[in-house]
Amino acid sequence: MNTLAHGGPGPWILFFPLVWAVVAIGVVTVLRRTVWRGGRGPRAPWAATAPGAYGVNSPIAILGRRFAAGEMDEDEYWRRLSVLDEQFGRRGKGD
Repeated sequence: MNTLAHGGPGPWILFFPLVWAVVAIGVVTVLRRTVWRGGRGPRAPWAATAPGAYGVNSPIAILGRRFAAGEMDEDEYWRRLSVLDEQFGRRGKGD
């Protein structure tokens, strides 16, 4: 209390918002790498390029991007997806 009566806290008080900004950035970074990714943790660098992976380079993802880009019509998309789903699709609880 004496500090406030004798000139205030001083210019070092500006240090605290900086500390809180660093803490907030750290928390957001950790959440982005873990919880907001579905709890899978950091992405392995080889996961997206592994054969049969469900990453961005999986056959199903590539098919979806081609359909979104208009390279194929809906019938062709569903026909190819049914073939890929047999090999690369996610398994149900019984499998």
